[in-house]
Amino acid sequence: EGSAAAESTPPTGAEALPGLVGTAPQLLEVADIVRRAARSTVPVLILGESGTGKELVAKAVHELSPRQGHSFTAVHAGALNAGVLESELFGHEKGAFTGADSERKGRFETADGGTLFLDELGEIPQTTQVKLLRVLQDKTFERVGGSQQLRTDVRLVCATNRNLREMVKDGGFREDLFYRVNVVTVTMPPLRERTGDIPRLVKYFLQKEGTKLEMPEDVLARLEAYHWPGNVRELENVIRRCIALATGDAINVEDLPPEITQATRLPPGEEAPQGLVGDLERIERNTLLNALKETGWNVSRAARILGVGRTALQYKMKKYGLKKPE
Repeated sequence: EGSAAAESTPPTGAEALPGLVGTAPQLLEVADIVRRAARSTVPVLILGESGTGKELVAKAVHELSPRQGHSFTAVHAGALNAGVLESELFGHEKGAFTGADSERKGRFETADGGTLFLDELGEIPQTTQVKLLRVLQDKTFERVGGSQQLRTDVRLVCATNRNLREMVKDGGFREDLFYRVNVVTVTMPPLRERTGDIPRLVKYFLQKEGTKLEMPEDVLARLEAYHWPGNVRELENVIRRCIALATGDAINVEDLPPEITQATRLPPGEEAPQGLVGDLERIERNTLLNALKETGWNVSRAARILGVGRTALQYKMKKYGLKKPE
């Protein structure tokens, strides 16, 4: 998701972490946990949906730790089959399997003294889980096809978008390994729960792409009103698309992908939908109206209560015809 822009004074909150952009309370909590946990050597487990920035947090743990002068190594377990994964992690001896023409060191050897980030932990097969547990228990392992015990000094940071507790109950993940990796837990919030950070993220991504295109309020409101199933990664891709399609000095609604414009559009003169969708929209309208009344029609305060961005609330007010009484 990129790194925060440099400032003349030390950054605070989540932007004090390398790579994270935002000041939502959930992100500030992540920053606090990471800063405190980084000082130790205990395993860290990062939970969250795809695209929320789990690898960025893993890098922050490393860069804020005493191991920052050593290597940070990432292994994405979900992309490798069982045999390749074990060779990647533990290495192999010459002749260990067909094609093993030479000895190869694994990540637990090459990352010695540093941090090993193991992504998609929930995808690791049971046989590999046993070997991983051994590394965590006594810091020893054997290469594939070897018998010599090798030692390693690696800090393990894991991430997953799976519910490991449920996997333990279902027998898909070892309970003893779960408690070994689940020492410090960091939960990454989905973007839909911190839409107030979208303006900051948009500004950052525009700067990252080196463009001076403007982002009008109506376009920003569409972005804040969208539910973002792909999280920050999806937002970055949308901004890159908009930059590529923009023809003037500013990004237009027409530059947004259809899944965003269709999800947030109410054409002029269209009647309120009937059935379940209509019921949900009436509930949403009443919720917004109650928050506005409670705050004396202070849009900024109402947006904070509702947990949405100011521009998103203004868009919804316009959509539902909510205006401050004269």
